[in-house]
Amino acid sequence: MASVHSSKKTAQREHASAPSQTTDTDVVTLKAMRFHARIGVLPHEAEIAQSIEVDASLWVRRSSGRPTANDIVDYRRVYDLVADVVTRGHTSFLEEVGERIAARALELPLVDRVRIAVRKPNVALPGPLAYAEVALERERG
Repeated sequence: MASVHSSKKTAQREHASAPSQTTDTDVVTLKAMRFHARIGVLPHEAEIAQSIEVDASLWVRRSSGRPTANDIVDYRRVYDLVADVVTRGHTSFLEEVGERIAARALELPLVDRVRIAVRKPNVALPGPLAYAEVALERERG
């Protein structure tokens, strides 16, 4: 599922003379992308893939007004980069996966900021637990 939120940053002057003086920032979010990955520090986690979920929110800058193909982020491209990071070999920590996804997402044109959450829904602990999650935010720069 993808969602888009928009917030307008207006120019310093009350009446901007041209639309190019303002930009919009859209937050594009892909929620609960599900994958099987070899992730964790236990010996069996290096060999047996387990379910993980990833949320990715990207702050995308574009010219004010109606969006065009030149100033949007393709959801498919975001999904593909997340899938590539998550399914590429064994990773020890959720934090590593989040950092790698964030770095790749910030390489996309127009993306200024990201929020990445990586979840393990099936964690073997002695009590009830919905999931373990690591969330991080990174900015270009």
